[in-house]
Amino acid sequence: MAREVSRGKLAFFLVASTLLITFVFYGYQIVYTPNVLVDREPKVIIIAKGATYRSVQEQLAAGNFVNDMVSFSFLARLMGYDKAIKPGRYVLQTNMTNVQAIRVLITGKQFPVKITFNNVRLLPELAEKITRNTGLSPEEFSKAVEDFAANNSRGFTRDNVMCIFLPNTYEVYFNTTGEELVTRMLQEYDLFWTDERKARAKALRLTPEEVSILASIVQAETIKRTEAPTIAGLYLNRLRRDIPLQADPTLVYAVGDFTLKRVLNEHKQINSPYNTYKYAGLPPGPINLPSLGNIDAVLHAEKHDYFYMCAKEDFSGFHNFARNLDEHSRNARRYQKALTREQEKAKALDRKK
Repeated sequence: MAREVSRGKLAFFLVASTLLITFVFYGYQIVYTPNVLVDREPKVIIIAKGATYRSVQEQLAAGNFVNDMVSFSFLARLMGYDKAIKPGRYVLQTNMTNVQAIRVLITGKQFPVKITFNNVRLLPELAEKITRNTGLSPEEFSKAVEDFAANNSRGFTRDNVMCIFLPNTYEVYFNTTGEELVTRMLQEYDLFWTDERKARAKALRLTPEEVSILASIVQAETIKRTEAPTIAGLYLNRLRRDIPLQADPTLVYAVGDFTLKRVLNEHKQINSPYNTYKYAGLPPGPINLPSLGNIDAVLHAEKHDYFYMCAKEDFSGFHNFARNLDEHSRNARRYQKALTREQEKAKALDRKK
C-alpha cells in the first residue's frame, strides 16, 4: 500500500512539474519572445478616436502586426490595456515582444506626424492642409481657430487671426486637439517674433500683425524674392503719406474670385475693407499666409522714394518702379503696348491653325 501511495505522489509530482514547466515556459514566451512584426519592417498603426479594444485587436490582425494574437490579447488584458485605449499614431518596431508593444500603446508613446501648409488664403484651405496627417477634422480645427479669435486676450480678431499661422513644416501628435494645435502655432508665432523683429516692426510704426498683413500683399504682388523689399518700401511710402495702397490683389480677395486675372473699374467700387483703392491704410487681415521670407522683406524694406509700380514690358515678372504719376504712366503705356503686341501675335497664330 505504501508503495502505491509513493508511486501516486511521484506521478502527481511529475505531472505537476511538467505543467509548471510548461506554464513557466509559455509565460516566458508570451512575455519575452518577439511576437510583433517578427522579421518585418517597422510599421505605423493609427488608432482613431473612439477605438475599442476589439477594434484595435482587429487592426493588429488585419495589418499582420502580431503572430500570436491569443498571447498578445491575454497579456494586454493582464496589463489593463483593454481599459486604457489611447488614440494616436504609433510606430511598432521589428521583433517587439508583447510587453514592449503593449507598453508603447498603453503609455500613449506616439511617433509625431508632420504638418505642412503654404499657399493658403482662407481658413477652410488652411484647415484642410494643417489637419491632413492628424486625427483632427478640418471642421474641428476651424472651430478652435474661431473660438480663439473670439476669446483670446492677445488682440487677435477674426480678421487677423490667420497671422499666427506661419507657413512651415511642424511636428505634432496625431491625436492633437484643435485647441492644442492653435496653441502650438501661437507658440511658433511667438518664437518667430523675436525682440529684434518686434523692434524693426515698431520702427516701421507697425504691429507684428500689420507687418504680416503687408507681407501678404507683397507676396501676392511678386514671386521675385529680390523685389519684395522694394515693393514693401513702396507700400510703406504710401502708408506714411496716407495714400491708398491701390493693390490689385486686395481687390481680388475682396471679390472672392481668385481666378480673376484683371481688375476692372467696377471692382474698384466694391464696398469692402479690403478695397485698398477705396480705403487708405492696411486691410484688416492678411490676404494670404505670407512666407517667413516676405515677412522679413517688410521688416527689411528698401528705403527709396517710389510710389508706383507696373509690370515690366518684357513679361519677366519684374516691375518698373516710379516716383511720380507721369513716370508711372510712361511705364504703363510701354507695358500696354507690349501686351497688345503679344495679343496680336496670339490672334495671328490662332488664325493660322
